[in-house]
Amino acid sequence: EEVVNGKCERCGGEVVKKEKEQWMLKITEYADRLLEDLENVDFPERVKTLQRDWVGKSTGAEIIFKIKNSENIENKNGSKKSDRSFLNQKEKSVKVFTTRVDTIFGATYLVLAPEHPIVNELSFTNKDEVDKYIKQALGKSDIERQENKEKTGVKLEGITATNPANNKQVPIFIADYVLTGYGTGAIMAVPAHDQRDLEFAKKYNQPIVRVIMGVQKKPCFPDRAFEGEGFIINSGEEFNNLKSQEAKEKIGQKIGADKKINYKLRDWVFSRQRYWGEPIPMIHCEKCGWVIEESLPIELPNIKEYEPTKEGESPLAKVDKWVNVKCPKCKGKAKRETDVMPNWAGSNWYFMRYCDSKNDKEFANEKNLKYWMPVDWYNGGMEHTTLHLLYSRFIFKFLWDIGVVPKELGNEPYKKRTSHGMVLAEGGVKMSKSKGNVINPDDVIKEYGADTLRIYEMFMGPFEQAIAWDTKGVKGVRRFLDKVWRLSDEGVNKKGSLELKKLLHKTIKKVTEDIENLKFNTAVSAFMEFSNEWQATEKGLAEDDFKDLLKLLSVFAPHMAEELWKEIGGKQSITLEKWPEYDIKLIKEEKINLIIQVNGKVRGKIEAQAGISEQEAKELAVTDKGIKQWLDNKEVKKVFFVKDKLINFVI
Repeated sequence: EEVVNGKCERCGGEVVKKEKEQWMLKITEYADRLLEDLENVDFPERVKTLQRDWVGKSTGAEIIFKIKNSENIENKNGSKKSDRSFLNQKEKSVKVFTTRVDTIFGATYLVLAPEHPIVNELSFTNKDEVDKYIKQALGKSDIERQENKEKTGVKLEGITATNPANNKQVPIFIADYVLTGYGTGAIMAVPAHDQRDLEFAKKYNQPIVRVIMGVQKKPCFPDRAFEGEGFIINSGEEFNNLKSQEAKEKIGQKIGADKKINYKLRDWVFSRQRYWGEPIPMIHCEKCGWVIEESLPIELPNIKEYEPTKEGESPLAKVDKWVNVKCPKCKGKAKRETDVMPNWAGSNWYFMRYCDSKNDKEFANEKNLKYWMPVDWYNGGMEHTTLHLLYSRFIFKFLWDIGVVPKELGNEPYKKRTSHGMVLAEGGVKMSKSKGNVINPDDVIKEYGADTLRIYEMFMGPFEQAIAWDTKGVKGVRRFLDKVWRLSDEGVNKKGSLELKKLLHKTIKKVTEDIENLKFNTAVSAFMEFSNEWQATEKGLAEDDFKDLLKLLSVFAPHMAEELWKEIGGKQSITLEKWPEYDIKLIKEEKINLIIQVNGKVRGKIEAQAGISEQEAKELAVTDKGIKQWLDNKEVKKVFFVKDKLINFVI
């Protein structure tokens, strides 16, 4: 479910954030391996990029900004008093993580996440305004906060921070576009060189100081921040004119910044407050603390009420008989953990259990794992190319580390990963029950047939792209299948057309290669082109060639292919037949147009036999009247020849 305006999209209930103890899996310990091992797998580059972005490794520095309270804070009645209580407190400071120490002289304000713990420790004069903003921010999801184009925030009145590079006092804001889950939950805002900061600075009238001069001819200002690297300006004589990389090192040393590697990846929250899910095998004893429950499996009790408790605990917390147990260690009174695991828990390793699903003595037999694993090819939606792919890679690595997965297999679960696109509603929008634009496959099958639906989904467009549903396209596929059905009765004979046979073997080659490369849409196009030629050929298609066509078609339209196969005397299912192979002699073009170039410029074309050699191509070219004029009395220094395509004379 999504959070919209602080409410659950599905039920409309108000969503609030609460601090709660949770069980975590330490996936961050595997962050570097999850990145490095991407070099060893066959994943599309965009999938690898998503994995890298989710882990979010960045090298930078932590910088301390000391917080200073204004000497005089205005009372509600307008008079001023010295806030000695704050001045007597221990000096406070904020740590900021940045990958761009070279821009620190352009830092004109700080921004804290609304949840930053130091906010509760600071003394500012507009507490009511700040509290109201924090409450609003906590009603938004992290995604909503990051994607919201309208940047909002509140200045903490009465306090400032000291920029350690130039000792200037800068104001402090809280803003919901800063999250506690990355870095330190605080940023130094450099509006001249960060687009989000620039938009915020313009809205709240903050200074914009340019400290990097790029090499581009046109300056980005005032519309865009310059986010690249370049030469340092406006940063004092000691650093001006240095290149960004050199300045990072020298400025960092000057201000005492600590070098730091940071990750966006956070440890995996592995507990849920609901009924469905694998119970977490932990028992809490007042004497012994947390103790592992080793008597497995733990079965969920039968319950009638699935609602959580008033305190937000799992419905299991209400089942006293199940909760109250003896401590496995001291046999004293203890309570079971009532949180359960998320649905991710089982989905990340089940394919390994498939290797030996009936084994009740071990995870899986080593011999079976060696035979079946790793997974040859994992195809799934793009929505699973971050979390499920990352989580299952992590779990596999952990099981490999503890010896459950044989060492010989390596520590990656999938050799190859591909992704399919999403089927959108007509008009290119996402299907949604609330919008009433969902396409029900049962309705399509009822009107057009299962094979039509199957082929249309493959024909819609490139496999990996999101494509909008089009009923006209469905009808077009049905017409194609009707044509094949009709031609199977009218257009098949013993001898058949030789030209059609050649086209069939080209189709076998293309369809076979397209299936391997997930280019199903162009494979279907090849079928359609063949059916058009078949319809136009009076001599028809030979019976043996028709059998090969049906074998090809069987993976696209299995029901119709199976029916036609039986009609022509097929003794076993067509799915058990051997896949057809193309004859290379039949797919060769007999004639080609050979392009003739002189010094890279096209000077003519000549018709030639397919497979012509370089020497034969030279002889043809020099005797051709149109080409001869460009080569006569010229010294040919070099010849470049691309078989069946072109010959280029360098003179």
